[in-house]
Amino acid sequence: MNDRCPWVDVTKPDYLSYHDEQWGVPVYDDRLIFEYLTLESAQAGLSWYTVLKKRENYRRAFANFEPEKVARFTQAKIEKLLLDPGIIRNRLKVEAAVNNARLFIKVQSEFGSFSDYIWRFVDGRPRVNTLREKKDYPATSAESDALSKDLKKRGFKFLGSTVCYAHMQATGMVNDHSLNCFRRQQIIDSY
Repeated sequence: MNDRCPWVDVTKPDYLSYHDEQWGVPVYDDRLIFEYLTLESAQAGLSWYTVLKKRENYRRAFANFEPEKVARFTQAKIEKLLLDPGIIRNRLKVEAAVNNARLFIKVQSEFGSFSDYIWRFVDGRPRVNTLREKKDYPATSAESDALSKDLKKRGFKFLGSTVCYAHMQATGMVNDHSLNCFRRQQIIDSY
């Protein structure tokens, strides 16, 4: 049996799959980066597992996270989304997703891709931390503080430093797999 990070609930097969196949793997695809940003901003104040269970519903409701499509959502579309039990029906979070899609496109225009923009905050290479226990996991970092500050300056919503750090972990900008986790070295070897 493989050892995993201490935060993984091994009784939940979908959580195991997420940890084993996706979490911490470097992401450079803008559509997938937008998906993670949207889901992580929806998570604010909730558990990741709550959002993970709704991920397929979010993909359906948010046009497979195509930023150009989400950016065109009208107020009528937002009202319809707020009736969808398959997503987190928080008006501010849904409106933030549409706002963030519009700004995401602006950042793409400015930097060539959102990936080029966001990876600058870790100098283009994943940061590798040495974590052992659940208590060792930080909620923020200097890099997530800087990313959040820059995103807020650009008008993004629901992307505080804690959400940004979660995004950095999920998309492999930070490798926070614990020292005994079987995925840690596999991901390092893929760099």
